[in-house]
Amino acid sequence: MIFAYVSGYLVAMAGRDVDTVRMSSPTAATLGEIGLPMPMRDLASRAWDVIIVGAGHNGLACAAYLARAGKRVAVLESRPRVGGACTIEEPFPGVRMSPCAYLAGLLHPVVVTELDLPARGFEWSPATNGLFVPFLDDSSIQLWDDDKRCEDEIRAFAPGDVEGWRAMSDVIRRLRDALRPPSERDLWIGEAPTREQIDERLGGDEEARRLLFEWSMAEFVEHYLADERLQTAYLGQGVIGTNASPFDAGTASIRFHHASGRLGGMAGMWGYVKGGMGMVSFYFCDAAREAGAIVATGVSVSQILPGEGVALEGGERMYAPVVISNADPRQTRRLLGAAADAGWSARVEEIPMEGCTVKLNVLLRELPDFIARPGRDQPHHYGQINAPLTKSEWKAGFAAARRGELPEHLWCEVYFQSVHDATVAPTGLHTMSVFAQYVPYSFSRGTWEERHDEVRRLALGSLGRFCSNMERAVVDAQVLGPPDIERKVGLTGGHIFQGECLPPFMWSNRLSARTPMRGVYLCGACTHPGGSVIGINGRNAAMAVLKDMGEIQLQARE
Repeated sequence: MIFAYVSGYLVAMAGRDVDTVRMSSPTAATLGEIGLPMPMRDLASRAWDVIIVGAGHNGLACAAYLARAGKRVAVLESRPRVGGACTIEEPFPGVRMSPCAYLAGLLHPVVVTELDLPARGFEWSPATNGLFVPFLDDSSIQLWDDDKRCEDEIRAFAPGDVEGWRAMSDVIRRLRDALRPPSERDLWIGEAPTREQIDERLGGDEEARRLLFEWSMAEFVEHYLADERLQTAYLGQGVIGTNASPFDAGTASIRFHHASGRLGGMAGMWGYVKGGMGMVSFYFCDAAREAGAIVATGVSVSQILPGEGVALEGGERMYAPVVISNADPRQTRRLLGAAADAGWSARVEEIPMEGCTVKLNVLLRELPDFIARPGRDQPHHYGQINAPLTKSEWKAGFAAARRGELPEHLWCEVYFQSVHDATVAPTGLHTMSVFAQYVPYSFSRGTWEERHDEVRRLALGSLGRFCSNMERAVVDAQVLGPPDIERKVGLTGGHIFQGECLPPFMWSNRLSARTPMRGVYLCGACTHPGGSVIGINGRNAAMAVLKDMGEIQLQARE
C-alpha cells in the first residue's frame, strides 16, 4: 500500500491550459454529462459485483478502488452530470464554476497519489495568501498561511496577541500531528478510532482535547487572543457549513477539521484546483472508468434491495450482492424502505441535517475594491476573504435563522477562482463564489422562490459594506439556498456535509461504511472522517467491502 505525500502538484502541468486539461479528461470533455454508456436493457442484464448509488466524488473514488481490485462495478447517478456537489456547470454563458464546492484542502494525499491524479491533469494553486478580513473601522488583517508573514501582520494589528496567536496555532499543529501524521497512522484512513484510541494519541494534552471535543469557537479564540477584532476574524472558521453558533460547544472542532489537511505536503493549506473543484470528481470518474467501472447518468434508483441489488424508476432491476450508497443517510433510508434496520434508522434520524448556508455564484466585471486595502488586484484577492460579524451580530443572526427569518447581515467567505485560472470566465470578467451564513431552511413567511432576490441583496450587501464598488462590479448572481442545494444535488436539508460534523457526530460516533443491512454500505460524507471534498470516505468504504468480500470467500472455501 502506498502512503506517499507528493509535493509539487502545482507544477505538474506547467504550460498546459484548461482546455487541454478538459480534453485529456474524458469526463471533463463533456463537463460530466456522461449519459448511458449502453442500452438500459444491457446495463440491467449484466452481472455486477457492486452497484454504487450516486456519482458524487466519494462514490466515484470508491468505484475506482473496487474496479481496480477486479470487481464488476456500476455507478448509477440520477442527475445528468457526475460529481454531486463537487462538479462543474455553466451558470452564465461561457463561465464555468463549481456550484457548491470551491477550494481543495482536505482532499486526501493518499487518494491523490493512488488514483494518479497528477498524471490525469490535477493541478492546484495553494492559497498561500491566507485569509483577509476587513473591518468597518477601515482596519484589516491578512492572516497569511506563512507563519512569519502572519506574525508580522498580527504584531502590527494587535501586538499583545502575538504570543497568544503562536499558542493557538501550535495547539492545532499538535493535534494535527497526533491524529493525522503524514503516514498510514493517519486516523482518517480506515475505520474510525474509538475515543480511547484518540485519548491515547493525545496523551496529557488538555488543550488539544478541549479543541477537539469541548470548546466553542468563541471560547477557543478568547482563550488565546485578547483583541476582539482578531477574535471575530476567526469566528467563522468554527461554523463552516455548521448549523450552530460559534458560541455553541464543540464548534472549535470545525476549525480543526478544516485545518487538518496535508494536500501537497502542505499542512493546513487550501487552494484552487485548475479548472474548478469539479475536476476532482471528473478525475475520479476517469480513474473508475479506466479501471473498468461503468458510470451511467440519468438513471434513478427507486429502491435498494439488500443482498440483491436495486430497482430502477424505469421498472428494471439490477442485481449485485453489494450496494454502496453515496446518497446521504436519509435518502438511503428512504431507498431501503421497510428493509432498513430499525436501530440504524433511529440513529440516522438523530443526525441534524438541516442546512444553514446560502451559496452565491457571481459573475463580476471587476474584483471587489476593499475600503480597508484599496485596489482591484491585490494580494488578498488571491487567498480567501471573510466579511466578518461582530459577536452580537453572530448571536442575532443565528437566532434569526432559527426563527425562520433573515439576519441583518450575513457572514460571508469569498473565493475568486478566476484570479488563479483565467480560463473559467471570458476575458475581462471574474468569478466570485460566496459561502454565507446563516439562513433558514424554510422561512416563517414566504418561500425561497419568492425571496431569492432579497437573499441576493442581503449577501452582496453584507460583503459590499466593506467595498467601494460592489454594486457596479456585479454582472449576475446565482443564489442557492438550502432547499435549492437539496433539489440540485440531492442533499437532504441542503446540508453540505450529509449531517453535522460536531463532536457528537464525529469519529466513532459518525456512521460506519458498514450497515446492518445485508450487503449495504455507505461511502459519502456521512461516514468517517466527515464532510468536505476528501475522497478517503470512498476509499474507506471500498476497503471495507473488499475486506468483507474476502472474509465471505474464505468462509465459503471453509
